[in-house]
Amino acid sequence: MTSLLVVIVLILLGVAVWQISKIYTLTQIGAGAKIDDSQVANDRDNKVNGYLMFGFLVFIYIFTIYGLFKWGGLVLISNSAAEHGKDIDNLMIISFVMIFVVQFITQALLHYFAFKYRGVEGRKALYVADNNRLEAIWTIVPVIALSVLILYGLYTWNNVMFVDPEEEDVLYVELYAKQFSWEARYAGEDQTLGKANVRLIEGVNTIGVDMSDPNAKDDIVTSELHLPIGKRVVFKIRSQDVLHSAYMPHFRAQMNCVPGMVTQFSFIPSITTAEFRQLPETVDKVAHINELRRQKSIELTAKGEDALDPYEFDYLLLCNKICGSSHYNMQMKIVVETQEEFEEWIASQQTLYSKVFPPKEETETQQPEEVQKVATDSIQVAIR
Repeated sequence: MTSLLVVIVLILLGVAVWQISKIYTLTQIGAGAKIDDSQVANDRDNKVNGYLMFGFLVFIYIFTIYGLFKWGGLVLISNSAAEHGKDIDNLMIISFVMIFVVQFITQALLHYFAFKYRGVEGRKALYVADNNRLEAIWTIVPVIALSVLILYGLYTWNNVMFVDPEEEDVLYVELYAKQFSWEARYAGEDQTLGKANVRLIEGVNTIGVDMSDPNAKDDIVTSELHLPIGKRVVFKIRSQDVLHSAYMPHFRAQMNCVPGMVTQFSFIPSITTAEFRQLPETVDKVAHINELRRQKSIELTAKGEDALDPYEFDYLLLCNKICGSSHYNMQMKIVVETQEEFEEWIASQQTLYSKVFPPKEETETQQPEEVQKVATDSIQVAIR
């Protein structure tokens, strides 16, 4: 409601300024002043527009520099938690440098020529049919730059996506997306995920695993993603309803979750959660966040509301597609740990098969010793 009122006020202010300008024009006509209403720009108009272009150029440079200092720290271009992250970060840095250099040169030329070749009365524009040298320069230079960038990107992508199960030990994990949560399914000892179909979703089988498939009997479904450090993880990604995107920013990983098909991404975790929490950059960010939460808690407690809990860093799996009203809350905790810790955790999990078909409780055929003794005494008394 407040936003609507602000918009209405701005519209009314615009209308008021417009009406005032019309009144001012009418007063000038009444005073005998000569009004140029030809709607054709004169030398003064062109000169003003030329200087305004220079002013806008200065604004672009100032805002760019301010943004780098203000929000530059929010860009994740260091401390990647996956082995392929350094290549992704290098590719990002190269792209940023190229963009800033090209922007600096082209924007300066654009605004300079807009001023230098502004309209001047009596000056005619020079018509040039073509210039082969210039066309060759501005065609060949971008082609070379983009070719290098694209080839490096393809090389990096192929290294990330190539998986050879025969050459390395692989952990297969399914990421299942639905509005608005995630579930993870681990292949059991057979290292093979069972078949699944959304039509089989029923009860505790919330991701539609085919329980008649022998490979599904040892699958484990969890609401928290645990990964062992130093081991390649291959993610099989599905979506139940709409288009989602599995986004793990600290691992430089993102893949669309498309209904009706299985997409794939893989990486090797290189830093455990405990190790990442001890990094100086992480410590500083956590301290900053907790200071903000402390200040907010003071306001909340003053109103009689509960204070905010202290923040602790965790890797997160996020949805990077606007998938609905609760899109912002679609996340799952990721824990990277040692192989021993991972094996201990996975051993403590219950298989989905045992949840769908819980073992029947064995009926006690024998009575407790106390009951048997009472029964025996009663029989002896009856015999006597």
